[in-house]
Amino acid sequence: MHTVKAALEEAFGTIERIDAQVLLCYVLGVNRAALAASPFRILTETEDARLDALVAQRALGAPVAYLVESREFYGRDFAVGPAVLIPRPETETLVEAALARMAPDARCLDLGTGSGAIAVTLGCERPGASITATDVSEAALEVARRNATSQGCAARITFARGAWYGAVAGERFSLIVSNPPYVAAADEHLEQGDLRFEPRQALTDESADGLDSIRAVVSGAPAHLEPGGWLLFEHGYDQGAAAAALLARAGFVDCVAIPDLAGIPRVAGGKMPT
Repeated sequence: MHTVKAALEEAFGTIERIDAQVLLCYVLGVNRAALAASPFRILTETEDARLDALVAQRALGAPVAYLVESREFYGRDFAVGPAVLIPRPETETLVEAALARMAPDARCLDLGTGSGAIAVTLGCERPGASITATDVSEAALEVARRNATSQGCAARITFARGAWYGAVAGERFSLIVSNPPYVAAADEHLEQGDLRFEPRQALTDESADGLDSIRAVVSGAPAHLEPGGWLLFEHGYDQGAAAAALLARAGFVDCVAIPDLAGIPRVAGGKMPT
């Protein structure tokens, strides 16, 4: 059996230091400060074996977020797993844009909710709003429901299964948000890093330009937005011009192009005429 210090040193030879620390924190149920404070704590045989198994999986490329079953997003911890996309910092740009346009009593629709990170965050930040979150995957909806419950906003979110607007026929909202799959089918990044392990249908709609889902979101929005309502969606680094053209063609006004913290165009949106 190993001490904390020895276990980390052994893991450092296989995976990145930060990954090893996160995995050992998960195994021991402590934070990194507690880990640093107890370098000579002896791991039990079970803890040692669990760490070895997690390190081996990480060495094969498994995302740390899936291994520890959690990822922080907008200051909250969200349950994640292979059924859902891992929430990313870039998507916080979409949340910020939505919050800036949400009335306290907004009716919001989150299309392709995945882990529920967007819907749950909006529900927590705007407790007077009502939110409908849809996804084609029942497994993803199960994760989203669990996150809504753990964050205390389940009563404000209605979850429904369906592709894009299929689950909300006849309904209208003051805000529609979406982080749809937008990676082109042949993009080499799909075979690299964490993306190899994430659900492919959450990353790409298999279109050559990656825009088919965005086209569906934009073209269907006018029938589901109230006058003056907003549509906001995330897109790829090189899809800003195409997103703007789709919004203009669908009749949106006051269109916006919002960069993420790296300065990369990440969110597009527009308002329905009043």
